[in-house]
Amino acid sequence: MTEQNRIDRRFAALGREGRKALVTYLVAGDGGLGNTVPLMHQLVASGADVIELGVPFSDPMAEGPVIQKGHERALANGASLRKCLALVQEFRQRDDVTPVILMGYANPIQRMGECAFADAACEAGVDGALTVDLPAEEAGPLNALLAERGLRTIFLLTPTTSDARIREISALASGFVYYVSLKGVTGAGHLDLDSVRDKLAHIRRFTGLPLCVGFGIKDGASAQAVSAHGEGAVVGSVLVSAIGGAPDATAARERVGAIVGEMRQALDR
Repeated sequence: MTEQNRIDRRFAALGREGRKALVTYLVAGDGGLGNTVPLMHQLVASGADVIELGVPFSDPMAEGPVIQKGHERALANGASLRKCLALVQEFRQRDDVTPVILMGYANPIQRMGECAFADAACEAGVDGALTVDLPAEEAGPLNALLAERGLRTIFLLTPTTSDARIREISALASGFVYYVSLKGVTGAGHLDLDSVRDKLAHIRRFTGLPLCVGFGIKDGASAQAVSAHGEGAVVGSVLVSAIGGAPDATAARERVGAIVGEMRQALDR
């Protein structure tokens, strides 16, 4: 692996400070292409440590209805993979510190070409990629291309992932591992905190990477609870819902800022 990138440095700094990571998700173009970068800066100002920027796709599997609608709104606003990369490049004009991960699907990457995508992502200032529907068995080539450019590859683990697959995925993963806290789609409820605790302890037998927990996190209390035995919490649906329900761009930023600020305070308590 190459020298540390922004993801590695952020988790190392949080570890030294004894703090948990707040990983925040929004869909590029949701709320308007012109409001995406201001929303990203708002996330950081309110306490986000890492930004996952969703690449809009017509069939976003694993996503619940809230984020699916966010993808639909973003596509209607003209968002695309290339525009996502341009937005990251714009974000980097003011923020060269906050890690940005592109979270998306294999089809747009394959249409662009994996090598072209890796080059463009590196040039734009992206730090890593999470390709939801790219299985470990097929992830090797893209993983290598990203690693050659100093980018990290984030993978999902779930409550039903077998030990054999945890081992296989852990060998490919870098940056951190995203643990899906429940059986279901994003935005679902019914968190079983005992199960999260036990599964994180089990996963640590296979990897030394930071473990961040997502799905079903709606507020500061749930973020604090799921991150108690991991290195951080991932929040998405509640932010996408706030953006979708806002009457204008300013209100979207204010609502997102309030949610993230409350979670930051909870995680720091």
